[in-house]
Amino acid sequence: MAGLRKATAYSKKKVVPYTRTSKQKKKAFIKTIPPQKIVKFTMGSESLYNKGKLPYTLTVVAAEKVQIRHNALEACRQYINKKLDKEFPGQFLFKVIPFPHHIQRENKMLTGAGSDRMQTGMQLSFGKVAGKSAILKDGGKIFFITVPNQKAVQFVRGIIRQTKSKLPCKIRVIYEQE
Repeated sequence: MAGLRKATAYSKKKVVPYTRTSKQKKKAFIKTIPPQKIVKFTMGSESLYNKGKLPYTLTVVAAEKVQIRHNALEACRQYINKKLDKEFPGQFLFKVIPFPHHIQRENKMLTGAGSDRMQTGMQLSFGKVAGKSAILKDGGKIFFITVPNQKAVQFVRGIIRQTKSKLPCKIRVIYEQE
């Protein structure tokens, strides 16, 4: 299996959301929908948050219009959840907010000698499924994290700084205290 294209091939492009699938396989352009890579969307203790025991909230927000692939969201989710679970077991709530609906396609091009005789160019350029992504507007929420104390807030800010490189956009962190 060939590797993924760079995120820049998709992330900052103007895009029309493509989510169309048909129950009748003959009528569907896209025959298979890729499986969801994000395993969980809510981690930690939701009951503590509902009781008001997690007063410090950090929300990671996109600072520009962007598409974020589901494998990038999953990579960030795994890293943040692992660090939070190790440092504050059960004393946090972490949510991944966007749900990847948009189906990305790729029109594979051949390179090398004689490749011009083997590929169709732009004649059949619809492309094959490459993955899924979430389309976010400027100010769209990506992650929601609540923690019990000020020490945890500084720890979470450090984790977010480390996951910045996994996301294809500039981000802002909105801090609130109840």
